[in-house]
Amino acid sequence: MVARHLSWGEDRVFYYGPDGRLKSFLVNITDLFPIDAFTRISAGRSAFRVDDLLELREGLDRQKRGEGSHPNV
Repeated sequence: MVARHLSWGEDRVFYYGPDGRLKSFLVNITDLFPIDAFTRISAGRSAFRVDDLLELREGLDRQKRGEGSHPNV
């Protein structure tokens, strides 16, 4: 790893590839990214994140009120 900083609005890790060129990828696919509290506590026992479930609930509520963007969703 050469550096870590925000680039293109994303937290990225920079490194030199085998060809000697500077390359980068997102920090969230590395072990440098801190594990969120839900992931740590659930220890892999849940298939869904709380944020995703809350977003699903909001979407279902909107659909029930007739505010959905598509009639078959």
